[in-house]
Amino acid sequence: MVELFDDERLDYLLKEEDMQIIQSPTVFSFSLDAVLLAHFTYVPIKKGKILDLCSGNGIIPLLLSRRSHAHITGVEIQERLHGMATRSLHLNGLNDQITMLHGDLTDMQDKLGHSTFDVVTCNPPYFKTPATTEQNKNDFLTIARHEVYCSLEDVVKACKLHVRPGGKVSMVHRPGRLVDILTLFRKYKLEPKRMQLVYPKRGRDANMLLVEGVRDGKADLTILPPLYIYNEDNTYTTEAEEIIYGRE
Repeated sequence: MVELFDDERLDYLLKEEDMQIIQSPTVFSFSLDAVLLAHFTYVPIKKGKILDLCSGNGIIPLLLSRRSHAHITGVEIQERLHGMATRSLHLNGLNDQITMLHGDLTDMQDKLGHSTFDVVTCNPPYFKTPATTEQNKNDFLTIARHEVYCSLEDVVKACKLHVRPGGKVSMVHRPGRLVDILTLFRKYKLEPKRMQLVYPKRGRDANMLLVEGVRDGKADLTILPPLYIYNEDNTYTTEAEEIIYGRE
């Protein structure tokens, strides 16, 4: 039996009744953006190496393990979240396939090497660091949501450092950072290849962005059809339901 601390709880993954994850309302709980990124990301099926940066409680490595037999490495800077992820791996018997590292993504070359991964994923902090008076009093949430320990450029630079030539990098972010993301991808030779905007409902502004780049790739960006999450009656659309719960 896994040990839980403070207000931690065990949740089933949305479409995996035989897989559980440790969550905490005051420390970290995964949200839809992680589920969408795990679905959007290309993965090698049988072998290869996948790296997930800003792993939080390990949600993306756990989801990707259901789509691939490749080895997955997760990196998380917050010790408490790293501990949650590590315990979730043990709970699900995935220690052989997934390795969680505790550390700063800007200083992982000694542990991860250079140009060694086939795929790199990242669900980074979305927001620039606010003034101290505007920051959330919960340090865990501030670090997860704001660029306290890493900037967007730090993230893109790390992705480029660790992905092999021809390898893929996928990221979920906010549409307001689209220009910044594409500019930084080009700067670090990650050619944007696929992009999808996510909308809460038809007629609303997009609130999420999924983007994939290929290291040293040729210019050829595909814009995928928009993804709508909710119908007008607040039920999931068919597309969203298939992603979240799996195809029937």
